[in-house]
Amino acid sequence: MIVATTPRFTRVVAEVWKPLVILFIWDVIVTVSYYALEFKAPSLPLTLFGTVLALLIGFRDNSAYQRWWEGRVLWGAMINASRSLSREARNFLPVDEAHDLRRTIVIRQIAYVNALRCQLRRQPVDEQVLKFLSRGEAEPALTRSNIANGLLDGTGRRIDDARRRGWIDTIQQTRMESTMVDIANAQGGMERIKNTPLPNQYRFFPTLFTHIFCILLPIGLVETLGYATPLGSTLAGLMFLAVLQIGDDLVDPFANTVHDVPLTAMCRTIEIDLLQSIGDPAPEPTKPVKGVLW
Repeated sequence: MIVATTPRFTRVVAEVWKPLVILFIWDVIVTVSYYALEFKAPSLPLTLFGTVLALLIGFRDNSAYQRWWEGRVLWGAMINASRSLSREARNFLPVDEAHDLRRTIVIRQIAYVNALRCQLRRQPVDEQVLKFLSRGEAEPALTRSNIANGLLDGTGRRIDDARRRGWIDTIQQTRMESTMVDIANAQGGMERIKNTPLPNQYRFFPTLFTHIFCILLPIGLVETLGYATPLGSTLAGLMFLAVLQIGDDLVDPFANTVHDVPLTAMCRTIEIDLLQSIGDPAPEPTKPVKGVLW
């Protein structure tokens, strides 16, 4: 996630420079044709075209932002539920008999959120899990197709085992199970966003119409702008291409790009809070790198 006050101009240009160069060359061709070849193009209702296109792109960007914001809300719920699970493990489980289990639940939850982060970003999961858990502890989950869910299931089994041992009663187990249901629901929402793209109409037609509009733009402006057509048309095209790119950037909040929801930073927040809740030393918060918080 870009946390700098304003995005770097070089980053903006890097994302749209290819179509922008093509657009500028096309603008020059149209301008030269108009003056050198005396090619007279018919007037075009660019204002009407531009208004309709702006509305269409606006709807698309709003839909993309809603997906991005929902991803952020779900991770906020994950942070809260992780804190609750740690607090319940600390307060419900007896200090003497279940000291190791209290710590195991906390460490497994830290491993879980990092596994989920890697799954959503399509990154290798095993290494992150083994940073927190031993091979024997992690092996049952690592053999499953959904490793994060396997870790959560393992935590649930350990809580049930604590109930069987008499360390917690059924009411306390129900309370902890309810917290894990909240965690599972948040994971399900994230996976829905990741695995369900925007409808094809929202992806295809705004891109097609924007490119058509950029092609028609110099034809409609050359009579008014004259030799300044390449500059004016390219700048106007840049605005539409940049707004179109915004939708592409936000549509997948877990794509491992600079526009992501900052999953690494939020996983570190969970790690810090949970380790401190059991009195263990915690790492430093994740800091932005060149204006980007990962």
